[in-house]
Amino acid sequence: MSHAAQSSIEHFSNQYPMPDGNLIMSILVPFFGDDPTQLIASISAQACTGIELILYDDGTQNTELHDQVQQVVAETNLPTQVLTCGNNHGRSIARNRLIQAAQGQYLLFLDADMLPGNEQFLATWIAEIAKTQPAVVFGGFSVLELSSDRSYDLHRALSVSSDCLDAAERNKIPAKHVCTSNLLVRRDVLDACTFDTGFVGWGWEDVEWAARVAEQFTITHIDNSAIHLGLESAETLINRFRDSAQNYAIFVARHPVLAQQLPSYRTAKLVRKIPGLKLLRPILRSLALDSWQIFPMKLRVLALKLWRAGWYAEKLA
Repeated sequence: MSHAAQSSIEHFSNQYPMPDGNLIMSILVPFFGDDPTQLIASISAQACTGIELILYDDGTQNTELHDQVQQVVAETNLPTQVLTCGNNHGRSIARNRLIQAAQGQYLLFLDADMLPGNEQFLATWIAEIAKTQPAVVFGGFSVLELSSDRSYDLHRALSVSSDCLDAAERNKIPAKHVCTSNLLVRRDVLDACTFDTGFVGWGWEDVEWAARVAEQFTITHIDNSAIHLGLESAETLINRFRDSAQNYAIFVARHPVLAQQLPSYRTAKLVRKIPGLKLLRPILRSLALDSWQIFPMKLRVLALKLWRAGWYAEKLA
């Protein structure tokens, strides 16, 4: 990393004494706009010896949030620091900078808009390390069942059907179900496989990283879920799926064997055969958004997946 890039990062620490000997685990939390204070408090409540917490503000530029985070960090009962970057550089760079700052033998990646799924969350991770010395483990995640804002209903339904899976299901294709939210990684794995900064925007950088890792290390899954609070509105989700097509193309080009095992690939191949696909996009978008709130949720989820498949289909050779 250049000296200029390093000098643009502000460091804040709570000065909590570091434990004697090697740190077992560093908890790493990048954020851009999200408020991580609830997560910080939850981690602090479960804190045990041998853990540190590092947060990375990737250019939020929100003075009020900045001050709130530092205030909460100052009150934590584990070694905690905040790295604040003046400009946004993206998820991969943020994670790589967190890795460089971490001192733990294992690194646990969490998103700022998550919470531990139970009171034994950190203890379960420490026990997993002691028991198996794993290379890479994903703990899974869940979503809250109810919300007063119906704009999140589509994302919730999609997550429940596709993402909130138990360990037995995720272990069938381990690399497919890896994302860097509630992901435990041994340091030597990250020394061998860093996150690719060539990915821009949202989507597929996690699975691409996992595909590279799987060539050298074993990826496993356990049931130690974190709660994902940051559901997106239907409008945001639709736009993100559209914009993720370029990242999807990079993933498919690099890992064609894995890509062909995924439902997204098979659906995109099928959708390519539909004549006048572009003309159907406004219909699929309207169904997914359901401004009238009249369509069954299964139909909305299907429309969303077909919408995504249409954009992905254009990227397939």
